[in-house]
Amino acid sequence: MASDPLSPPLLKALVGDDAVAALFSSEAELAAMLRVEAALAQAEAELGIIDEDAAFQIVEACSRFDPDWGALARGLAQDGVVVPELVRQLRRAVGEPHDRAVHLGATSQDIVDTGLILRLKDLAALLVGRIATLIESLRLLKTRDGAVPLMAHTRMQQALPFTAADKLDTWIQPLERHTDTLREMLPRLLVLQLGGPIGNRETFHGHGDALADALAERLGLGFASAWHSQRDRIGEFAAWLSLVSGTLGKFGQDIALMAQNEVGEVHLASGGGSSAMPHKSNPVQAEVLVALARFNAGLLGTLHQGLVHENERSGTAWTLEWLVLPQMAEATGAGLVKAQILAEGMQFVSSSMAGKGA
Repeated sequence: MASDPLSPPLLKALVGDDAVAALFSSEAELAAMLRVEAALAQAEAELGIIDEDAAFQIVEACSRFDPDWGALARGLAQDGVVVPELVRQLRRAVGEPHDRAVHLGATSQDIVDTGLILRLKDLAALLVGRIATLIESLRLLKTRDGAVPLMAHTRMQQALPFTAADKLDTWIQPLERHTDTLREMLPRLLVLQLGGPIGNRETFHGHGDALADALAERLGLGFASAWHSQRDRIGEFAAWLSLVSGTLGKFGQDIALMAQNEVGEVHLASGGGSSAMPHKSNPVQAEVLVALARFNAGLLGTLHQGLVHENERSGTAWTLEWLVLPQMAEATGAGLVKAQILAEGMQFVSSSMAGKGA
């Protein structure tokens, strides 16, 4: 089960995001999986696969489930996935005669992947809200400072005069495209995973597609064929996270360059201090945006190796996703927080070189 990916407390203060990390906590993961198990029981009862009394007992057990975390951890270490031990504990909580109805026909990946998608739904809403707020702040900055004359730079050399509005557009427009891309992607991403042991839904005895449809409706997700070994959905979303981070990194890099003493085209509300040079005000938030962009760009290559998913299930590729995706999500969330701080606290200053050419 995933834990906080950026756990060192001091480092978290610089690059962490508590709200995003909470979505990948063990508690959040367990809650999502229990939600899937409860909805599965209800959908199976609706189709007559299990009886109504069994579904009621399973839903009740899920709602008051008190996990043995130590046993879950030991089960994960032994089985490579937490669901077998979770199902054992949940069956004990349900008790006879309905314990065998728990998880009926499903496999671990159905529960883990669908639980992940439920949490990615919350993550997507959180991130798109932050992007919208950042865009609005940059637009307000454009209204206030857009006419300030600046010097454009190409290949790190003075080029021709332009304005702060021109610079701001290079930050705003990609964010608008990322918002559009995510909205277009979500119907593909936010879908149920239900395939049974090998993905053909045969363990649901002819009710597989109907069950998937009923379960998706209960969970507020879209219907899809089993995709347990087709990881392009996760890869596409990870690529989007990296693109957002990259755009924020460009924003941060520009700010760091413009805030240099000898350039002075941007004033920041606050900066970081130096242990040896008290006169300095370092553009820490901007620097972190660059670091997070490069971090996610590197992680994306690692996560995309999970697309090489051998046969009908890969423990290797699956585990790789668990390691990498939470870190990418938290890095993206942290970057949006840092960018918002910059957007709210910066002011453009007329370039001393504006209008002089080079």
